Amino acid sequence: MSYCVNCGVELDRSLKECPLCNTPVMNPRELNMEPDASPYPARKGQVEAVKRKDLGILITVVLTATAATCLLLNLLVFNASLWSLIVIGSCLCLFVFAFPAVFYSKMPVSAYLLADGASVAVFLYLVTFVTRTDRWFWQIGLPVVAMLTIFAEIFPLLGRLLHFTILSCALAVFMEIPLFCVVLELLIRHMLGQPYFITWSAVVLTVCIIIDIALVTILTKKRLRNEVRRRLHF
Repeated sequence: MSYCVNCGVELDRSLKECPLCNTPVMNPRELNMEPDASPYPARKGQVEAVKRKDLGILITVVLTATAATCLLLNLLVFNASLWSLIVIGSCLCLFVFAFPAVFYSKMPVSAYLLADGASVAVFLYLVTFVTRTDRWFWQIGLPVVAMLTIFAEIFPLLGRLLHFTILSCALAVFMEIPLFCVVLELLIRHMLGQPYFITWSAVVLTVCIIIDIALVTILTKKRLRNEVRRRLHF
């Protein structure tokens, strides 16, 4: 081991200058010898990446431990309500969300979206054990999750059948938003026992119709479509 001739700090053999005072490191005995390899990576990406399997094991252990410890805490200490079911449902959703990226990347998008919707539905059902009633789940929660899952499934289906672009994707989104809002308002009125008519969702419907008309015009006019794509870098 060598020391800096200027400040006396201990130096690693791979160093070319003192890290404290920047004095060059020179050893007359090693002038004709090959320099030692630096113990630190020379460039980004040289460090070995974390393997997907190891990451999956870590995520599984952490989520399982969280769910199990919260369940025990709920049963043995804070047992006034079944609050641990919310934590367990959240861990289940996180595991399902991470499954395609961590465990099985070849999973079809449609199956991935269906699994996500099912996990959210299970989570909402577990919440009913805390709220003491499941009426909201059957009349609003489950229909809304099912509707959002169906809407999400439409995009990979259209991607396989049609040439899907950013503009056509935006058109599909602005067609689904008002439909979702109208159905949601009607579901809420049904649960509350109110007459079936739309109020706030009519405003969303009107705005989205205007946007849809503009998008259809852009998509059907080639010159206009090209100008929009060129200016917005689509």
